[in-house]
Amino acid sequence: MTDDQFTPEESEIVGTVARFVNERVRPLVQQLEREGKYPQHLVQEMMELGLFGLAVPESYGGLGARVPVTAAILEALGSGWATLAAYVNSHSTVAYAIATHGTEEQRKRYLAGLASGEHRGALCLTEPGCGSDLQAIKALARDAGDNYDLTASKTYVTNGAKATLLLTLVKHPPLAGETKPKISLVIVEKAYPKVSVTSTFEKTAFHLVDTVQIEMDGVAVPKSQLLGSVEGIGFRQLMDSLEIGRVAIAASAVGVAANALSEAKRYASERVTFGVTIDQHQAIQIKLADMATKLVAARLMTMEAAAAKERGGRCDMITAMAKTFASDCALEIAHQAVVVHGGAGYIRDSVVERLHREALLYTIGEGTNDINRIVISRRMKGEEEMQYLGLLP
Repeated sequence: MTDDQFTPEESEIVGTVARFVNERVRPLVQQLEREGKYPQHLVQEMMELGLFGLAVPESYGGLGARVPVTAAILEALGSGWATLAAYVNSHSTVAYAIATHGTEEQRKRYLAGLASGEHRGALCLTEPGCGSDLQAIKALARDAGDNYDLTASKTYVTNGAKATLLLTLVKHPPLAGETKPKISLVIVEKAYPKVSVTSTFEKTAFHLVDTVQIEMDGVAVPKSQLLGSVEGIGFRQLMDSLEIGRVAIAASAVGVAANALSEAKRYASERVTFGVTIDQHQAIQIKLADMATKLVAARLMTMEAAAAKERGGRCDMITAMAKTFASDCALEIAHQAVVVHGGAGYIRDSVVERLHREALLYTIGEGTNDINRIVISRRMKGEEEMQYLGLLP
C-alpha cells in the first residue's frame, strides 16, 4: 500500500515504526540472537509505541489501526527482526477476537491491558493429537454451575510463557439429541489455578519467542469468560480472527523477504570475482530480478488481502492466498539470498542464514501452506469470492 492510501497520521505511525526498526533494532539483532537473551528493552519500546494495541479500538486505549496499516507495521517489524513481529502477531489476533466478538464486559476488562502490553495474549488451539484439524480437539468444558470445568492439553502455544490471557478452543459435552458437540472460545487467565506450562520447545529459529505446551487440568473458568457469551459459535469466531492472523503472517513474511533481498543486493555490490562485483554477472542479476519481482507480488497480494478484510465479508480465500504466496516467496527469496552469498551465507553469524531459518516457519504457522491451499480450493466451489477475485468469466 502506498503512502497516498494512508492518512497522514497512519503514515506517521508506519514511519515511526520503520525508524524504530532501523535505529534501535537492526544494529542489535545479531548480537541479541547470539546472546539468547529476551529483548525486554525492545519489547518495552514497542509497548510505548502502542504496537500491542494495533487491533484494539481507540476507545479502549489502542491504536485502532486499519488492517492495511497493521500489515505495513508488521512488514516493517519483520524486515528488521521477525522475532518482534512474532511478539505482536498472535497477541493481535487475541485482541481482535475480544474486540470483535467479546461482550462489552470482556472488552472493558481486557482490551486496555492488551493495548498497553500489561496483558499478553496467546492462542491455545493445537493439541498433541490434532493440528490443522481443529474440529477434532479434545479440550472439554463441562458445565459446573457458574463455571466451566475445563480440561485441555494445548501445544505449540506461541508466546505462551509470557502470555497472561489464553484464548482457548474447547468443546462442550454433547447434549441429548445433539449429533456433534458445540465448539467455543473461552478466555482463560493463565493465573487461574491448575493452569501450567509443562514444556518449552526449542525451534530451528525464533529462539527468543517462547513456544510451549500448556495443561489445563480441571480449571474452573467462569462462564463470563465464554467469548461473546454464546456457546457453539467459537469456530466461526476463530475463522474470522484467523483471517487477521493470516494477513499478519503474510506481512511479516514480506518483511523477512525484503530483508533478504536487501542483504543479497548489498553483498552482490561488494563481493568481487573475476575483477568485478558479482552484481555485474548475469547469473546474479537474474536471481536478484526474480527475487525483487516475487517480493513486490507478495506485498501487493498481502495488501489486497488486508484491504479485503477491512471491507468486511468473507475473505478466507484471499487471506489464505496471501499467506501461502507470501510465505512461499519469502522462503524462496531467503534461499536465493543464501545462494548469492555462497559459503558466507551458510555461516551461522550471517544475517541471511538466520532469515532462511525464519522464513521456513511462515510456511508452517497459521495453517500450513497445504492446508491453506485446501481452504482456497474449497472456497473455489462457491462464487462469491471467485467473482470478487475475477476468477469467473
